[in-house]
Amino acid sequence: MKFERGIGLFALIFSILVIGIFLAFSFYLIRLDNIVREKFEGKRWDIPAKVFARPLEIYTNAPISQKDFDQELKLLGYKNADSYAKSGNYVSTGDTLYVHTRGFDFGDSIEPEQVLKVSFANDQISEVSATKPSSTGIARLEPLLIGGIYPQHNEDRVLIKLSNVPKPLIEALIATEDRNFYKHHGISVRGTARALVSNVTGGKRQGGSTLTQQLVKNFYLSPERTLKRKVNEALMALLVELHYNKDEILEAYLNEVNLGQNGNYSINGYGLASQFYFGLPLRELNISQQAYLVGLVQGPSLFNPWRNPEGAKKRRDIVLNNMLVMGYLSQEQYEREIARPLNVLAKPTLGPARFPDFLDIVRRQLRTEYQESDLTNQGLKIFTTLDPIAQTNIQTAFKNSVARLSNNNPKRLKDLQGAVLVSHPENGELVAAVGSTQDFTGFNRALDAKRQVGSLLKPVIYLNAIESGRYNWASPIEDSYISIPSEGKSWTPKNYSGGEHGVVPMVQALSNSYNLSAVRLGQEFGIASFTNHLKKFGVTSNIPTYPSIFLGAVDMSPMEVMSIYGNFATGGFKYPIKSIRSVVDSNGRVLERYSLTVQQTIDPAAAYIVNYGLQQVMNSGTGRSAYSSLPSSLKLAGKSGTTNDTRDSWFAGYSGNYLSVVWLGLDDNKVTGLTGSSGALPVWTNVMSQLRQKPVNLRQTDDVQWQWIDSGSGNLSAQGCEGALYIPLLRSAVPRRATACGFPHYQVEPVYTPDTEMNQNQPAQPDSMDNYIRESESDMQNDLDQNSGRVISSGTYAN
Repeated sequence: MKFERGIGLFALIFSILVIGIFLAFSFYLIRLDNIVREKFEGKRWDIPAKVFARPLEIYTNAPISQKDFDQELKLLGYKNADSYAKSGNYVSTGDTLYVHTRGFDFGDSIEPEQVLKVSFANDQISEVSATKPSSTGIARLEPLLIGGIYPQHNEDRVLIKLSNVPKPLIEALIATEDRNFYKHHGISVRGTARALVSNVTGGKRQGGSTLTQQLVKNFYLSPERTLKRKVNEALMALLVELHYNKDEILEAYLNEVNLGQNGNYSINGYGLASQFYFGLPLRELNISQQAYLVGLVQGPSLFNPWRNPEGAKKRRDIVLNNMLVMGYLSQEQYEREIARPLNVLAKPTLGPARFPDFLDIVRRQLRTEYQESDLTNQGLKIFTTLDPIAQTNIQTAFKNSVARLSNNNPKRLKDLQGAVLVSHPENGELVAAVGSTQDFTGFNRALDAKRQVGSLLKPVIYLNAIESGRYNWASPIEDSYISIPSEGKSWTPKNYSGGEHGVVPMVQALSNSYNLSAVRLGQEFGIASFTNHLKKFGVTSNIPTYPSIFLGAVDMSPMEVMSIYGNFATGGFKYPIKSIRSVVDSNGRVLERYSLTVQQTIDPAAAYIVNYGLQQVMNSGTGRSAYSSLPSSLKLAGKSGTTNDTRDSWFAGYSGNYLSVVWLGLDDNKVTGLTGSSGALPVWTNVMSQLRQKPVNLRQTDDVQWQWIDSGSGNLSAQGCEGALYIPLLRSAVPRRATACGFPHYQVEPVYTPDTEMNQNQPAQPDSMDNYIRESESDMQNDLDQNSGRVISSGTYAN
């Protein structure tokens, strides 16, 4: 009896244990199943935001030269080939190119893959034909990828759909990694048993994993090699196969597998690996290149083509042989493919961002508008304003120009640094940005280098004078010694030359950047008016209230200087500088479109007149050397800036379609010996020479007249009279008196001289300006407009 009761108790305990183990195992399986399904059906990967340049738009009469078009194609990785049958290839025949484009999904629109016939003449596109023409007549190349914003675990990938994966790559993968992939249910019993025995006995580590197990290992599990992890791997592989079909599993594998390392960033998935090793989309790889990528699965570091090219080629050849054995390649195909070299890039394309300074500006703007997690794991597409051709050429020109200056004085300028910004003033779009002459370190001088700006602020003083109606560019102003009380002391500014220039026309004071006349004029209108203009123009830095502010004793970044000069370049309108056009999420939904915003900051008439003064800086003043390289027909406008002891050298200026700011200096703020004209201006000129420029052509408003004005007295004069300047001025500020030389041309009150004393008792002239200044008919035929060669209204010289 006792024995039977003992057996019964044992059986009961055993049953309870079995049931307990079964329940525990069931709960464990349920837990694993939840893990598998949650990630596989949820957001599988943290996809970094990808940042793109502007797409090149192709249409008839587009201002794109054949040279620039060819450069853009090469930046995008297109190949000049004998045939354009494949996407990414183009054929060049004289002045015509046949381009097989790749197409691109912009989110709100899709550019189709097609063949374009593009002809060139007179440095522009003369004709475009397309196999899939659009209703707009515009075709777009895919935008250049310039960088990404990565998650903390530093994984990068380009997601691909199974339908877009070349068949040979899948065949190579099956032949090499899992020949029974379409037959098993997640695990290979023989392979798993062999691996378990080897691992338990301490023998040589062995694989045995199916593609499903490899996916589970990379997708869900840690890299540790333990019995527990191996069991979990097998169980989860079975669960994955239970819930999902082979195509879903294979697509996930193709996007998950690790295929290399790019510095701190891991290369995951075949879409990114194709770009990393070959600089091409996956579908443009030949069979040999696809086989190499498959071979990397067994050891990306071991078969690194740059460190171990011989081993990499041997591994590729093994994969090709596997394809031959499995019947995926004919003998002829095998021999052709195995004879090919590796053909990897000379260096990875996904190294440091191509244009890190510009990308840094984009990142900073994004981080003010988006959460960090959105930028690093939501797969956003950021479309920027960057022109990659302009950026490439400007970057090279900038560094070469700075290097020449350094070589001229290697002892003092060995570590000369600088920054350059280029934008389209008519919409505020940033075209290019360089924040260093060396590799990017995180300190972006275009934004972070806040240095004194010197004479760059003088145009604001002269703007105040023009707006007052009391001054025009011919007005005589005094350039002489002045002492101003400031913070309990006397401030005594000096001219750069050290001397005084006496009474000079206002335009001469600006074009030659006289300090004393600028300070005197600034004092007349006050610091408050001056600083209000700066804030209105976009300056965000703290602006001091002491009088040396008139000579630029304030720290600003190149970006703030660009914001100021944008108001002059547009004729009185502020377009906020922007580096982003739109943001699109992973589902193709446009999250943000950065539309054009504008604010009037200067009366257009006053802006037109100030523009003339800035043009005289280039014609006869401190900027005149620019015309040794650039044509004078561009009618450029700009201003140099030099700080005390020549620590900082600046130049800001614009054409009709580009605004550029250059700063040069030493990071330790030591003396460079460079003025704005001797340092920043040559760099600025070289930068602007890289761009396709249009002339400055601001609209003349009805409130502006062109007149001959005497520079000695500020009164009306005439062509041919000594000291006469032909200038634009406010209609309301046209003088009502004329010089003796100019008097015969006008019905106005003459300037008092002994010769005109007998006329003092004559009646005053009518007060109406229409009658007050009226030129005789005979003289109108003789005095011609300087710009257009004609007089268009009685009594006024106008352009």
